[in-house]
Amino acid sequence: MQIIPALDLLGHDAVRLERGDYDRVIFRRPVDEVLPVILATSPSRLHIVDLEGARDGQLRLSTVKTCVEAASGLPVQVSGGIRNVTTARAALDLGADRVIVGTALWSDPDALDSWVAALGAQLIAGIDVRDGMIASHGWKDSTHLDVDEALERCRSAGVSRLHVTAISRDGTMSGPDLDLYRRVCLAGIPVVAAGGVRGSDDVEDLAQIGCEAAIMGMALLHELGLTSREAETF
Repeated sequence: MQIIPALDLLGHDAVRLERGDYDRVIFRRPVDEVLPVILATSPSRLHIVDLEGARDGQLRLSTVKTCVEAASGLPVQVSGGIRNVTTARAALDLGADRVIVGTALWSDPDALDSWVAALGAQLIAGIDVRDGMIASHGWKDSTHLDVDEALERCRSAGVSRLHVTAISRDGTMSGPDLDLYRRVCLAGIPVVAAGGVRGSDDVEDLAQIGCEAAIMGMALLHELGLTSREAETF
């Protein structure tokens, strides 16, 4: 079971949002203070989220470049504002080894096929769930697609990996939504679980369900002794 630290970015800061709400910034520190501390734990992989890109619809490739170079060969997966294959390939060319795409996959029923054909195993399908439905555009909007429909599309298209976030748990350290992950693991596609993971007990629960990996964000920052300098909104 792989534990993947998350680095969520707004501007030049590493941040954590509560339940994906841009008005609920519960952690904020300069990225050049946070990233070295995370890398010092020798993780097997780094998860980078360009929250600014997710909100505005355009991944900041300069940010990807900076983080990948700092990671010095560590495998990096990138998400946030990847709306077309050209941007995805640009991120991969900069050294990311996987990209997570959400919004663009659910724009029409045929989108997944073209993304899988273009990127193969380097594509991770982002399934961001709020109230049983798939959220999009930086989690600000909801689609008319439910979890089961999204999973069926992924199976049909031959998606190799899922990144599933329980939005209601994200940034809360309230524990993962185990019912959701049991449900998605039944699809038979490797699952990376995100949202609410607090520590080893939660990771073990997710492993027993069948998840491949777990994302740790706020809990890891606490474990590393990193706290926000002040409460802020964005």
